[in-house]
Amino acid sequence: MKRRPVSSFLTTGILSLVALVYLYPLFLVVINSFKSFSEITTNVLALPTSFSFDNFLQAFAIMQYPRYFLNTLIATSLGVSGVVVVSSLAGFKLSRTKTRYSWVMFLVLIAPMMIPFHSFMIALVKVAKELHLIGSPWGLGVLYWGLGSSLALFMYHGAVKGIPHELDDCAEIDGASPLRAFFQIIFPLLQPVTVSVIVINTMWMWNDFLLPLLVLSGSKKSLTLQLAAYNFFGLYKVEWNYAMAGVLLTILPAVIFYLCLQRYIIKGMVAGSVKT
Repeated sequence: MKRRPVSSFLTTGILSLVALVYLYPLFLVVINSFKSFSEITTNVLALPTSFSFDNFLQAFAIMQYPRYFLNTLIATSLGVSGVVVVSSLAGFKLSRTKTRYSWVMFLVLIAPMMIPFHSFMIALVKVAKELHLIGSPWGLGVLYWGLGSSLALFMYHGAVKGIPHELDDCAEIDGASPLRAFFQIIFPLLQPVTVSVIVINTMWMWNDFLLPLLVLSGSKKSLTLQLAAYNFFGLYKVEWNYAMAGVLLTILPAVIFYLCLQRYIIKGMVAGSVKT
């Protein structure tokens, strides 16, 4: 039996320690979501004396979970769908167009990845107001198209380069239009990248707080789950027991979605980066 080197055990130990450090705050959220308010204020690090789901039931009702879950689902689904369609088409076209201007255009389109959101968020809100995208989860989803397309375009652009040009020529000979050839032939071959784009953007849009706060805070019925959970943090009092339960209810759908599709992420990221 081959023995593992000492360096391997040391690396495993260090990575395990780092993982525990990152998971410790989540552990505190979980154990405190089962406590009463008095238990939390007495000792936040102690385990709950008894496990009760009352906090979850109360948070579910106070947050109006079904309504705000639907709002979050609409914004996330619309945003992810738009990012996939726009970025895949743009990545395909720019990858297949071999000119000096297409390369410049590609650099311009991926450059927003390096620009902090806080530097242009006020201008974005003003533009969204002019376009009547304020106060609606549908408008929020449309805004995500521009914010999420840069990274997705970069991934699609690299992945398309790994697909032979002969497929385009065969489709053209058979009389297929470029758009039909893309959706029926090229796009199915981009499945690993597409799944990665969907997972990455779903996790970001579902858990986003700042943009929904700027766009939806003026409309009570259009809030997302993140904004609904934030209501437990008042100016003079924080309902910690309901807040912890609300946080878990908010992130649970995204965690389940990620666990179901996580095996595609590395494969898709590699497929979108090895070709240059």
